[in-house]
Amino acid sequence: MLSVSDLDLFYGDAQALDRVSLEVPQGEIVAIVGANGAGKSSLIRSIAGIEIPRAGSITFKGEPITGLESHRTCNLGIGQVAEGRQVFPSLTVLENLEMGAMIPRARAGAKRQLEDVFALFPRLKERSTQIAGTMSGGEQQMLAIGRCLMGAPELIMFDEPSLGLAPLVVQEVLRTIHLLNERGLTILLVEQNVAVSLKISQRAYVLENGRIVMSGSGTELLHNDRVRQAYLGL
Repeated sequence: MLSVSDLDLFYGDAQALDRVSLEVPQGEIVAIVGANGAGKSSLIRSIAGIEIPRAGSITFKGEPITGLESHRTCNLGIGQVAEGRQVFPSLTVLENLEMGAMIPRARAGAKRQLEDVFALFPRLKERSTQIAGTMSGGEQQMLAIGRCLMGAPELIMFDEPSLGLAPLVVQEVLRTIHLLNERGLTILLVEQNVAVSLKISQRAYVLENGRIVMSGSGTELLHNDRVRQAYLGL
């Protein structure tokens, strides 16, 4: 569904991504793991159209999207749940969700999407009139996922969805990601919790200093000695 080939990204003279290539097959969860500063968020931002690569290509369902403006990328069916949730804090829960359905592909089905989001997250329905900035971190993460779903995506990119959340909430968020995948959504997961992300992913890539240094199935990398020593402390 998504293919990245030989992607280079620079911030000024500093290279953030160095010939990064990866594949995200339709219907799978693909994890990107690595230390802070490895380039994981830069990769997500490049795919989303927020950053413009210096070289390389990105294709989605066989169509080139390299350097496409982010609103056009989103309208093709690529959704993003950004690091830090980034809900609109002064808007209500319902208003945040409605913002997610403003892209052309989502407008016709907005009512049905809202019903689906409320069925997935009953707490959001209960608090539809609450100001988003007054919610807990876990509730805001649910809202961020719900807002993304309102855009009717086919692929969702999660950037550190467990960051700053309590362990029980982390488990709930990861269960939700697994459920969305079971419903047919393709997932690209960037997650600091390496063990959990590898357990739920069919395929995974290890990113170090802007380069892909290892790839394989989630199970293979979970039992790889180098991965266990570097990221699992084993």
